[in-house]
Amino acid sequence: MRASRLLHILLLLQNRGRLTSAALAAELEVAQRTVLRDVEALAEAGLPMIVHQGHRGGIELGFNYRTRLTGLAADEAEAFGVLMSQPLTTLESLGMGDAARRARGKLLESLPDLVRERAATAARRFRFASRPEPRDEEPRLPALVTAIRESRIVRIRAHRPDEQVVHPIGLVCRVDGWCLDDDLTPGGCIALADCGDINISARRFVPRADGLAPPGGR
Repeated sequence: MRASRLLHILLLLQNRGRLTSAALAAELEVAQRTVLRDVEALAEAGLPMIVHQGHRGGIELGFNYRTRLTGLAADEAEAFGVLMSQPLTTLESLGMGDAARRARGKLLESLPDLVRERAATAARRFRFASRPEPRDEEPRLPALVTAIRESRIVRIRAHRPDEQVVHPIGLVCRVDGWCLDDDLTPGGCIALADCGDINISARRFVPRADGLAPPGGR
């Protein structure tokens, strides 16, 4: 947690210039004394932290210091990828669609390789075929997201005569609701409304995209 906060401080100072400890504390939702301890730790690590005293004082980075966005945690990189993949409907209506796509591409390319790959994988897994309409919250989504991330075998319509084993590899948000990509039926998408109760197995499968045939069984 502290490492993430230290990186956040660096990014804030890099992007906004000089900030007071109070402003940093408000942004990070911590006490001012925590910010001051973090700044001291960054200085001890050799970073050019400059602290100005007085009414117009504040904290800033010296020597035109710059850092790349290398500190995203795995779940942050995943969320970033999904955010970047959402439809640009609103921007298109403003005539900014092309500019937004160029900006998005440049931003993704500026990420380090590992972070960029995590973001790209999340963008493939969790897609929006259209701008989602407001609807009731889907309680099965968190469990299915975990199953997709961990390549776990899932049974849909569990404990019913028409129970079906699926290998979930993605979720798609459509106008008519969420649907599930099944690796066992390429090109198909199973509407979540038709899935009934789901059961997530402890067993895993190997996605076809990995170059191996997925194992069968329950």
